[in-house]
Amino acid sequence: MIIWLASYPKSGNTWLRAFITSLLSKSTGENSLENMSAIRAYPLTDDFFNLLDDFSDFKKIAKNWETSQDIINLQKKIKILKTHHQLCKIDNFLFTNYKNSLGTIYVVRDPRNVITSLMHHYSLKNYDEALKFIFDEHRFSGRLDKKENLKRRTEFPTYISSWQNHFNSWKNFKKNFLLIKYEDLINRPEKTFNKISKFLEKIINIKITNEKINEAIINSSFKNLKKSEEKFGFTEAPISDLNETKKFFNLGPKNNWKDLLPDQIRLEIEKKFRKEMIELGYLSS
Repeated sequence: MIIWLASYPKSGNTWLRAFITSLLSKSTGENSLENMSAIRAYPLTDDFFNLLDDFSDFKKIAKNWETSQDIINLQKKIKILKTHHQLCKIDNFLFTNYKNSLGTIYVVRDPRNVITSLMHHYSLKNYDEALKFIFDEHRFSGRLDKKENLKRRTEFPTYISSWQNHFNSWKNFKKNFLLIKYEDLINRPEKTFNKISKFLEKIINIKITNEKINEAIINSSFKNLKKSEEKFGFTEAPISDLNETKKFFNLGPKNNWKDLLPDQIRLEIEKKFRKEMIELGYLSS
Protein backbone atom coordinates (compact mmCIF):
# COMPACT_ATOMS: atom_id res chain seq x y z
CA MET A 1 0.00 0.00 0.00
CA ILE A 2 1.12 3.53 -0.79
CA ILE A 3 1.40 6.44 1.62
CA TRP A 4 1.50 9.64 -0.41
CA LEU A 5 3.62 12.65 0.53
CA ALA A 6 1.82 15.13 -1.68
CA SER A 7 2.37 18.84 -2.21
CA TYR A 8 2.46 21.60 -4.76
CA PRO A 9 6.12 22.17 -5.78
CA LYS A 10 8.34 24.08 -3.34
CA SER A 11 6.01 23.56 -0.38
CA GLY A 12 8.15 21.48 1.97
CA ASN A 13 7.84 17.98 0.52
CA THR A 14 11.60 17.39 0.55
CA TRP A 15 11.86 18.60 4.15
CA LEU A 16 9.14 16.13 5.13
CA ARG A 17 10.89 13.32 3.25
CA ALA A 18 14.12 14.08 5.11
CA PHE A 19 12.31 13.91 8.45
CA ILE A 20 10.49 10.65 7.69
CA THR A 21 13.55 8.89 6.25
CA SER A 22 15.52 9.91 9.33
CA LEU A 23 12.65 8.82 11.56
CA LEU A 24 12.41 5.35 10.00
CA SER A 25 16.12 4.80 9.31
CA LYS A 26 18.64 3.19 11.64
CA SER A 27 21.44 5.24 10.10
CA THR A 28 22.59 8.40 11.87
CA GLY A 29 25.35 9.42 9.45
CA GLU A 30 26.72 12.88 8.84
CA ASN A 31 24.82 13.30 5.58
CA SER A 32 21.20 14.22 6.35
CA LEU A 33 20.26 13.60 2.71
CA GLU A 34 21.77 10.13 2.24
CA ASN A 35 18.60 8.12 2.90
CA MET A 36 16.26 10.31 0.84
CA SER A 37 16.07 7.76 -1.99
CA ALA A 38 14.03 5.53 0.34
CA ILE A 39 11.10 7.81 -0.50
CA ARG A 40 11.18 8.17 -4.25
CA ALA A 41 9.02 10.20 -6.59
CA TYR A 42 5.94 9.04 -8.41
CA PRO A 43 5.38 8.96 -11.31
CA LEU A 44 8.74 7.96 -12.79
CA THR A 45 9.44 6.69 -16.29
CA ASP A 46 10.17 3.27 -14.76
CA ASP A 47 6.59 2.99 -13.49
CA PHE A 48 5.25 2.98 -17.05
CA PHE A 49 8.17 1.60 -19.06
CA ASN A 50 6.59 -1.82 -19.62
CA LEU A 51 3.04 -0.51 -19.87
CA LEU A 52 3.32 2.00 -22.72
CA ASP A 53 5.22 2.32 -25.97
CA ASP A 54 4.59 6.06 -26.23
CA PHE A 55 4.85 8.60 -23.42
CA SER A 56 3.54 11.54 -25.41
CA ASP A 57 -0.19 10.86 -24.92
CA PHE A 58 -1.29 11.94 -21.43
CA LYS A 59 -4.66 10.19 -21.72
CA LYS A 60 -2.88 6.86 -22.25
CA ILE A 61 -0.71 7.59 -19.22
CA ALA A 62 -3.79 8.33 -17.11
CA LYS A 63 -5.35 5.04 -18.23
CA ASN A 64 -2.35 3.24 -16.67
CA TRP A 65 -2.10 5.08 -13.33
CA GLU A 66 -4.00 2.36 -11.48
CA THR A 67 -2.12 -0.48 -13.17
CA SER A 68 1.27 1.07 -12.39
CA GLN A 69 0.28 1.38 -8.74
CA ASP A 70 -1.09 -2.17 -8.71
CA ILE A 71 2.39 -3.29 -9.78
CA ILE A 72 4.05 -1.25 -7.02
CA ASN A 73 1.75 -2.92 -4.50
CA LEU A 74 2.48 -6.46 -5.73
CA GLN A 75 5.36 -6.46 -3.23
CA LYS A 76 2.77 -6.21 -0.44
CA LYS A 77 4.91 -3.67 1.40
CA ILE A 78 4.16 -0.18 2.59
CA LYS A 79 5.67 2.28 0.12
CA ILE A 80 6.02 5.97 0.89
CA LEU A 81 6.02 7.96 -2.35
CA LYS A 82 6.36 11.69 -2.89
CA THR A 83 4.31 13.36 -5.58
CA HIS A 84 3.56 16.82 -6.94
CA HIS A 85 0.72 15.41 -9.04
CA GLN A 86 -2.75 16.84 -8.68
CA LEU A 87 -5.34 14.33 -7.45
CA CYS A 88 -7.23 14.52 -10.73
CA LYS A 89 -9.43 12.44 -13.00
CA ILE A 90 -8.74 12.15 -16.73
CA ASP A 91 -11.36 10.39 -18.88
CA ASN A 92 -12.76 8.78 -15.72
CA PHE A 93 -9.31 7.49 -14.66
CA LEU A 94 -8.27 8.63 -11.17
CA PHE A 95 -4.67 9.48 -10.34
CA THR A 96 -4.96 7.11 -7.38
CA ASN A 97 -7.62 5.24 -5.43
CA TYR A 98 -8.27 3.90 -1.95
CA LYS A 99 -7.46 0.36 -3.06
CA ASN A 100 -3.84 1.30 -3.70
CA SER A 101 -3.47 4.01 -1.07
CA LEU A 102 -3.07 3.65 2.66
CA GLY A 103 -3.12 7.38 3.35
CA THR A 104 -1.78 10.83 2.50
CA ILE A 105 0.26 13.53 4.19
CA TYR A 106 -0.34 16.76 2.30
CA VAL A 107 1.99 19.72 2.84
CA VAL A 108 0.66 23.16 1.98
CA ARG A 109 2.56 26.46 1.97
CA ASP A 110 1.51 30.10 1.74
CA PRO A 111 1.49 30.77 -2.03
CA ARG A 112 3.09 34.17 -1.43
CA ASN A 113 6.21 32.28 -0.33
CA VAL A 114 5.83 29.43 -2.82
CA ILE A 115 6.16 31.85 -5.73
CA THR A 116 9.64 33.04 -4.70
CA SER A 117 10.89 29.47 -4.37
CA LEU A 118 9.38 28.57 -7.74
CA MET A 119 11.21 31.46 -9.38
CA HIS A 120 14.55 30.22 -8.05
CA HIS A 121 14.00 26.49 -8.62
CA TYR A 122 12.65 26.73 -12.17
CA SER A 123 14.91 29.62 -13.23
CA LEU A 124 11.92 31.83 -14.03
CA LYS A 125 12.86 35.31 -15.25
CA ASN A 126 10.72 37.39 -12.91
CA TYR A 127 7.67 37.39 -10.62
CA ASP A 128 5.29 37.88 -13.55
CA GLU A 129 6.51 34.62 -15.06
CA ALA A 130 6.29 32.89 -11.66
CA LEU A 131 2.75 34.21 -11.25
CA LYS A 132 1.72 32.61 -14.55
CA PHE A 133 3.23 29.35 -13.29
CA ILE A 134 1.29 29.28 -10.02
CA PHE A 135 -1.97 30.34 -11.72
CA ASP A 136 -1.67 27.90 -14.64
CA GLU A 137 -4.41 25.25 -14.43
CA HIS A 138 -2.71 23.24 -17.20
CA ARG A 139 0.81 23.29 -15.75
CA PHE A 140 2.96 20.17 -16.08
CA SER A 141 6.42 19.28 -14.86
CA GLY A 142 8.40 16.65 -16.67
CA ARG A 143 7.59 16.37 -20.36
CA LEU A 144 5.39 14.40 -22.68
CA ASP A 145 7.69 12.76 -25.20
CA LYS A 146 8.39 9.58 -27.08
CA LYS A 147 9.64 6.69 -24.98
CA GLU A 148 13.10 6.61 -26.54
CA ASN A 149 13.68 10.26 -25.63
CA LEU A 150 13.17 9.80 -21.88
CA LYS A 151 15.71 8.26 -19.51
CA ARG A 152 14.84 5.54 -17.02
CA ARG A 153 13.99 6.64 -13.48
CA THR A 154 13.41 10.26 -14.51
CA GLU A 155 10.40 12.31 -13.49
CA PHE A 156 7.45 11.40 -15.65
CA PRO A 157 4.88 13.95 -16.91
CA THR A 158 3.31 15.29 -13.73
CA TYR A 159 0.10 17.31 -13.85
CA ILE A 160 0.58 20.06 -11.26
CA SER A 161 -2.17 22.50 -12.28
CA SER A 162 -2.50 25.70 -10.20
CA TRP A 163 -1.74 26.06 -6.48
CA GLN A 164 -5.47 26.43 -5.86
CA ASN A 165 -6.53 23.35 -7.84
CA HIS A 166 -3.76 21.26 -6.35
CA PHE A 167 -4.77 21.97 -2.76
CA ASN A 168 -8.50 21.56 -3.42
CA SER A 169 -7.97 18.21 -5.15
CA TRP A 170 -5.99 16.57 -2.33
CA LYS A 171 -7.94 17.98 0.63
CA ASN A 172 -10.87 15.78 -0.39
CA PHE A 173 -8.86 12.55 0.01
CA LYS A 174 -10.88 10.78 2.69
CA LYS A 175 -8.67 7.88 3.74
CA ASN A 176 -6.11 8.57 6.50
CA PHE A 177 -5.51 12.18 5.45
CA LEU A 178 -3.19 14.54 7.33
CA LEU A 179 -2.83 18.20 6.37
CA ILE A 180 0.43 19.87 7.38
CA LYS A 181 1.25 23.55 6.94
CA TYR A 182 4.84 24.38 6.01
CA GLU A 183 4.68 27.31 8.41
CA ASP A 184 3.94 24.96 11.31
CA LEU A 185 7.07 22.95 10.48
CA ILE A 186 9.00 26.20 11.03
CA ASN A 187 7.12 27.78 13.93
CA ARG A 188 5.95 24.69 15.85
CA PRO A 189 8.39 21.94 14.84
CA GLU A 190 8.08 19.70 17.92
CA LYS A 191 4.28 19.72 17.90
CA THR A 192 4.00 19.31 14.12
CA PHE A 193 6.63 16.60 13.69
CA ASN A 194 5.11 14.73 16.63
CA LYS A 195 1.73 14.89 14.87
CA ILE A 196 3.30 13.39 11.75
CA SER A 197 4.96 10.66 13.81
CA LYS A 198 1.69 9.74 15.57
CA PHE A 199 -0.05 9.60 12.19
CA LEU A 200 2.58 7.18 10.85
CA GLU A 201 2.46 5.09 14.04
CA LYS A 202 -1.26 4.68 13.60
CA ILE A 203 -1.43 3.74 9.92
CA ILE A 204 1.81 1.72 9.71
CA ASN A 205 1.32 0.15 13.14
CA ILE A 206 4.82 0.87 14.45
CA LYS A 207 6.20 2.38 17.64
CA ILE A 208 8.37 5.50 17.41
CA THR A 209 10.25 6.72 20.47
CA ASN A 210 10.46 10.38 21.51
CA GLU A 211 14.24 10.07 21.23
CA LYS A 212 13.95 9.03 17.57
CA ILE A 213 11.53 11.88 16.85
CA ASN A 214 13.86 14.45 18.39
CA GLU A 215 16.83 13.01 16.50
CA ALA A 216 14.90 13.17 13.22
CA ILE A 217 13.89 16.79 13.86
CA ILE A 218 17.55 17.75 14.32
CA ASN A 219 18.76 15.74 11.31
CA SER A 220 16.11 17.24 9.03
CA SER A 221 16.50 20.86 10.14
CA PHE A 222 16.99 23.30 7.29
CA LYS A 223 20.44 24.12 8.67
CA ASN A 224 21.56 20.48 8.53
CA LEU A 225 19.99 19.82 5.12
CA LYS A 226 21.69 22.89 3.68
CA LYS A 227 24.99 21.82 5.25
CA SER A 228 24.66 18.32 3.77
CA GLU A 229 23.95 19.73 0.32
CA GLU A 230 26.99 22.00 0.50
CA LYS A 231 29.27 19.14 1.58
CA PHE A 232 27.87 16.13 -0.30
CA GLY A 233 25.71 17.63 -3.03
CA PHE A 234 22.08 16.76 -3.76
CA THR A 235 20.94 14.90 -6.88
CA GLU A 236 17.62 16.79 -6.93
CA ALA A 237 19.24 20.23 -7.06
CA PRO A 238 17.94 22.31 -9.99
CA ILE A 239 20.05 23.11 -13.05
CA SER A 240 20.15 26.68 -14.38
CA ASP A 241 19.75 27.74 -18.01
CA LEU A 242 23.55 27.91 -18.11
CA ASN A 243 23.72 24.24 -17.07
CA GLU A 244 25.02 25.14 -13.61
CA THR A 245 23.84 23.38 -10.45
CA LYS A 246 21.84 25.67 -8.18
CA LYS A 247 21.19 25.24 -4.48
CA PHE A 248 18.06 23.23 -3.67
CA PHE A 249 18.01 24.47 -0.08
CA ASN A 250 18.07 28.16 -0.84
CA LEU A 251 16.21 30.54 1.51
CA GLY A 252 14.06 28.17 3.56
CA PRO A 253 12.68 29.97 6.63
CA LYS A 254 14.27 33.21 5.38
CA ASN A 255 11.89 33.19 2.42
CA ASN A 256 9.46 35.81 3.75
CA TRP A 257 7.04 37.32 1.24
CA LYS A 258 6.79 40.48 3.35
CA ASP A 259 10.43 41.23 2.52
CA LEU A 260 10.57 39.90 -1.04
CA LEU A 261 7.24 40.07 -2.83
CA PRO A 262 6.18 43.15 -4.87
CA ASP A 263 2.79 44.49 -3.75
CA GLN A 264 1.20 44.03 -7.16
CA ILE A 265 2.10 40.31 -7.23
CA ARG A 266 0.97 39.85 -3.63
CA LEU A 267 -2.42 41.44 -4.33
CA GLU A 268 -2.99 39.27 -7.40
CA ILE A 269 -2.21 36.10 -5.42
CA GLU A 270 -4.49 37.14 -2.55
CA LYS A 271 -7.32 37.91 -4.96
CA LYS A 272 -6.97 34.68 -6.96
CA PHE A 273 -6.55 32.35 -3.97
CA ARG A 274 -8.58 34.30 -1.40
CA LYS A 275 -11.01 31.49 -0.50
CA GLU A 276 -8.27 28.89 0.10
CA MET A 277 -5.97 31.34 1.90
CA ILE A 278 -8.76 32.27 4.33
CA GLU A 279 -9.53 28.57 4.84
CA LEU A 280 -5.86 27.91 5.70
CA GLY A 281 -5.46 30.99 7.90
CA TYR A 282 -3.11 32.81 5.51
CA LEU A 283 -5.64 35.66 5.19
CA SER A 284 -8.31 36.96 7.54
CA SER A 285 -11.89 36.97 6.29
